[in-house]
Order: sequence, then C-alpha cells, then structure tokens
Amino acid sequence: MFDLARRLLLPSATCEPSEPQTRYAELFSKLDVNKDGKVDILELQQGLRSMGMAVGRGAEEKIVAAGDTNKDGQLDFAEFIKYLEDHEKKMKIAFTSLDKNEDGKIEASEIMNSLKILGINISSDHATKILQSMDADGTLTVDWNEWRDHFLFNPADNIEEIIRYWKHSTVLDIGDSLTIPDEFTEEEKKTGQWWRQLLSGAMAGAVSRTGTAPLDRLKVMMQVHGTKGNSNMLAGLKQMVKEGGIRSLWRGNGVNVIKIAPETAMKFWAYEQYKKMFTSESGKLGTAERFIAGSLAGATAQTSIYPMEVLKTRLAVGKTGQYDGMFDCAKKILKKEGVRAFYKGYIPNILGIIPYAGIDLAVYETLKNNWLQKYATDSANPGILVLLACGTVSSTCGQLASYPLALIRTRMQAQASIEGAPQLNMGGLFRNIIAKEGLLGLYRGIAPNFLKVLPAVSISYVVYEKMKVQLGI
Repeated sequence: MFDLARRLLLPSATCEPSEPQTRYAELFSKLDVNKDGKVDILELQQGLRSMGMAVGRGAEEKIVAAGDTNKDGQLDFAEFIKYLEDHEKKMKIAFTSLDKNEDGKIEASEIMNSLKILGINISSDHATKILQSMDADGTLTVDWNEWRDHFLFNPADNIEEIIRYWKHSTVLDIGDSLTIPDEFTEEEKKTGQWWRQLLSGAMAGAVSRTGTAPLDRLKVMMQVHGTKGNSNMLAGLKQMVKEGGIRSLWRGNGVNVIKIAPETAMKFWAYEQYKKMFTSESGKLGTAERFIAGSLAGATAQTSIYPMEVLKTRLAVGKTGQYDGMFDCAKKILKKEGVRAFYKGYIPNILGIIPYAGIDLAVYETLKNNWLQKYATDSANPGILVLLACGTVSSTCGQLASYPLALIRTRMQAQASIEGAPQLNMGGLFRNIIAKEGLLGLYRGIAPNFLKVLPAVSISYVVYEKMKVQLGI
C-alpha cells in the first residue's frame, strides 16, 4: 500500500546527510499538483489517496493547521519540511514508549500491554489486526521505518493520541444519549484541548437537536396524551402546525439547546471525579469501573439540569400563548405547584440511565469490535458508515430497554398541566397505562423517536468534525 511512499521515505545505504530533506522535497513535488510551490488541503487529500496512504478523518486539515505558520491556509516548502521534521521526532518518542523490550520492533503483546495500562483490554487477535495495518514486510512486527511511514501523515504523534486513533472514539450527542463520556489525556487537559472538544460536542448537540426538534416534540405529545393523541405521525405534525403554526414544531427546543452546555460540562467533570474514586492502587480502571463511573456521571449531570427537562416538556405540550417563554413557564410552575414540581419524574429518569447506558455501550463496543475482528485489514480504524451503523443500532437497543421509563418520566413531568388528568406516581402511571392502553402503550411515541436517531447522529458527527477543525483540535 505504501510502496511509493517508501521509495521516497526509506533511507538508502549511501544517503548523504541532507538525504531526509531530499526525500521530503521529492514527496512535496508529488503532492504539489499545480506546481505553485504550495500544498493545500485538497492537494494533500488527492496526493495521499493516490499513494494509497490511509490517514485519519480530518488529518489533512490538521496537518495544514499545524504546519501553516503564516496562516495562509497552505504549506510552502519550508513549512512542509518543518512540519515533517517535528512530527518525526514526536513519532520516534511514541515508538520508543511502545517498544518496551527495546529491540527496535513493536509486537502485538506490547500493544496489548500498553493499552491495558490505560485500562483498555483488547484480544490478541485485535492487537494483531492493529499490527497488520502497519506491518509492510509480513513479519508481524513493526520497525521504526514502518511505524514512521504509517503515521507520517496522521497527526497523532503521542501514544495517547495514537490509541485514540485506534479506538476512533468520538463525543457525540443525540439528545437522549447517556453513553459513557470519552476520556481526555493529560496532554489535552494541559493544552486546553478538553474545552475545545466539549465545545465541539455542545455545538454538535445543539445543531442536531434543532434539526430533529419537530420529531422530538411529536414524541413528547404522543407520550403525554396517550390514546387521546393522534397515533398517526403525519396527522400529529399537521395538528401541531394547525394549532400554533410552523414555529410550534420547535416549541421547547430553546431549553433543550440551552441545557446542553451545563449538562455536558457536568457529565465530564463528574466522570473525572468518579474515575478517581474507582481507580485501583495500580492506577488501572477496568471496563466495569468505567461503566459505573459513566453511569454515575450521567446521573449527576441529569440531577443538575433536571428542572430544565421539566421546562422542556411543559413548553412542548403547552398550547400557543400558554407561556411567554422559559422564564414565564418556570415562574408559573413555581407559583402553582412549588419547587418539587421541577423534579417530577426524576426517579424513572435516573432508573432509565442504567439500562440505556449499559446496553448502548455494550452493543456499540460489541458491534465495533466484531467488525474490527472480521473486516479491519488495511486499517484498525472503522469508517464513518460503520460507526454510524454501530451507534444507531446500539442507541436503538438502549432505547427499547429504557423507553417505558422515559415515557413514565414525561407523563409525570406533564400531568399537572393537563386539565382533569389524575396526579399519579410512577407505579400508578404504569398500572394505568397498561390497563387502558396495554403493554404497547408503554412504547407510545417510539416511532418518531427512532426516526430521529440516524439524522441526529449524522448531523452531530458532521458538525462535531467541522467544529474540531475550526478549533484546531
């Protein structure tokens, strides 16, 4: 795959002291398609693709951003040389940190042990797949030249970033997801990368939720009104438009977007604190501990912003003119029902975290790992379509398990605003729904909920990647 790159990059026995610069010059010439003395993002994409060099998503943008000292959006020859020289030094450090027995080669066992130290357990077959993605001569080991060629145009230049490249984990927000947060490296914390990732995730969530808000409001209306509501989705959308116009489809979305930032920040902060509590004396954090820490972090975040969840539901089911916005809604609830009203439905909401987060995480990791075991030959990095498919299926499974609790939560949040509705607790609502609507009544509104998953994940992923590029992540 990397034959052309190797002919340009591997040193020969008779090379002169300036040979690295000569190799870089030849490579620059290959990439500079229009021969203007500069290489832009498009030329990098076309050139690397033509040489068969696999790079991570958004790598070309990151390379230009890292090497572009004069900020003209391109790399001239001097910038190109400087970037590659600096990048090679960092890659050498990463290679040495993996080469535990100092024999100049990386083996599958060394990859497994390095990941295990960071609390990531992979099988021998999985480690071999990763190794094979870099192994050019079929020895099932990777020497410095193979390592350098593989990562020369991948901006991951320390061991934590390289492991992230192998894991290909992302921070995605699809509205109801309580998946365990991704972890930040010490380097990311020191350099301020963490807040850029949080900001990217928050922006992705805001755009994603806004794009799918009509389906979300339709889901809430179907959950709350039960058999009284129209079960036909198209008719339900028409009824909402008839009652309040096109803008009514986004009623409650403002609160939904506003709560993303504090919820995300609280989730990541709490996750870091819980990780410290569960980390063993050896400094390791296993899968079970990571799941417990993530679930507790989700519960903590939900507790901190739960009153906004109640406001979102009340605004979504409210009629046109009933509330003059979020603050008016909060004031009326406080005056009429008291402070406790802001935590109605809290118990089923917290109970729903465990089945959702557990099943979502387990299914996602299982599907992704199975794909890696069976199909990852040239790269240990599954493509966007694979990740979207895994995320969609895992989220769907998680929602199937936790949806009845989500429905009960929404009913409890909204029942005080429905005229003539009995004020029931969690158990009473379960019995009432099953008696009047049957078991299927516990899944009312799940159709629009499922419809929003794929577009929500897709929008979130695209916006997240674009934001990362803009913020220089």
